[in-house]
Amino acid sequence: MQKMRKSVFPGGVHPTDGSDKALSMDAAVRQYWPDRVTILAEQSFGGRCRLLVQPGDTVEEGQLIGEPEAFMAAPLHASVGGRVLEVGEVLNLGRKVLACTVQREQEHREPEGAYRKEAVDLSGVSREAVLTGLREGGLTGMGGAGFPTHKKYETDKPIDALLINGAECEPYLTCDYRLMLEEGYALVNGVRLLLKGSGAKRAYICLEDNKPKAAENLRRILEEARKSGVMKEDEKVEVTVLPTKYPQGGERQLIQAVTGREVPMGGLPADAGAIVSNVGTARAAADAVLGGMPLIRRIVTVTGCVKEPGNYLVPVGTSAKELVELAGGVTAARNRVIAGGPMTGPCAASDWNGESELFYVTKNTSGILVLPDSAYEEQPCIRCGGCENACPAGLSPWKIDFAFQEEDYDLCEELYASECIACGCCSYICPAKRELSVRTRMARDAVKQRMRERAVKKA
Repeated sequence: MQKMRKSVFPGGVHPTDGSDKALSMDAAVRQYWPDRVTILAEQSFGGRCRLLVQPGDTVEEGQLIGEPEAFMAAPLHASVGGRVLEVGEVLNLGRKVLACTVQREQEHREPEGAYRKEAVDLSGVSREAVLTGLREGGLTGMGGAGFPTHKKYETDKPIDALLINGAECEPYLTCDYRLMLEEGYALVNGVRLLLKGSGAKRAYICLEDNKPKAAENLRRILEEARKSGVMKEDEKVEVTVLPTKYPQGGERQLIQAVTGREVPMGGLPADAGAIVSNVGTARAAADAVLGGMPLIRRIVTVTGCVKEPGNYLVPVGTSAKELVELAGGVTAARNRVIAGGPMTGPCAASDWNGESELFYVTKNTSGILVLPDSAYEEQPCIRCGGCENACPAGLSPWKIDFAFQEEDYDLCEELYASECIACGCCSYICPAKRELSVRTRMARDAVKQRMRERAVKKA
């Protein structure tokens, strides 16, 4: 039996006892294809695309409909086949975003290929073919900020470790868990493709120890692939089980826990010789390279205060309101609806009555969470140091908080606010209920902007 690796990143918290995951862990993925979708031209913050369609156009499922206009953007494809009804701005999570609404008039077609039912021979797939598939398939990170996947793999830095993130450390979310259980073959084939694309020596599929069934399933598939001879000796892929601890799935924390290396300040995972991709991204890589289907769908967990928590495979652009209705509607009149998980997800609505639109599913929408509303009033900081002990980045959030409120950005920079990963541990642990995570993140953004401005002046 493989010995469980110990987590070595500092700080972290244990925000739940597992009852949150239990709401939807056993809920098999259900497909849902709505009558219409609203596809945002900006699938991640700052990742804007130029739309190539106009009202009245007919589009095929998987057709290119948006070209990247920004560094954070990846190509955008029609998630359903049908007629373009509108192109214009929509309100999404408090921001006006350009979008196109498509009326679905065609049935969804599943990609063909054996890669979803067995490990397949990849000897005929070149690294260039993998990178092309990632780029043209519009793949992005599906567990975080939605960074374009191909840009990670086209680095000129030497990479020796590929980490596939299946930790799913955010409370309540179980979409990755169900993916690892139900789409294990496609996932493993996708990991093997990403290993080839990265040029790394070894891939680690990383899970927390609260997902034993998923770990067992993936190990079985890997062993089957090795015994059949389909998986070659140079394809070194292993399942790594880590302790359940938030934020185990953070890029920097995962690299530190698995490899023992630290990403340098201001650096990227590639600077530590590693690339981190979500399990959903790995599965999407198999669809793009082996199935010829770009990233047009994903699994979303709908959970919390809803009648029937579950997991749904839906096209990009699906209405969050429709998904909550599919789950039986909200069960708490005083509520907060979160886009994603409770630690990092933005609040989409308060005391939502089920009538107004919430938001539209993007490539990196992992969940829709309804929580009972609870009002807390900030109290003065008692200097307990709890936020310092919990911060996985080794920062002093309470000090950064005071500096930011005093608009002392020089001090914010001296306190390394730029290294905040916005995990929310500081706010969670604070007995005074201070909004430390929000203000530390704002301080981080302000410091990074100052650093960019200095770099422009020097150039």
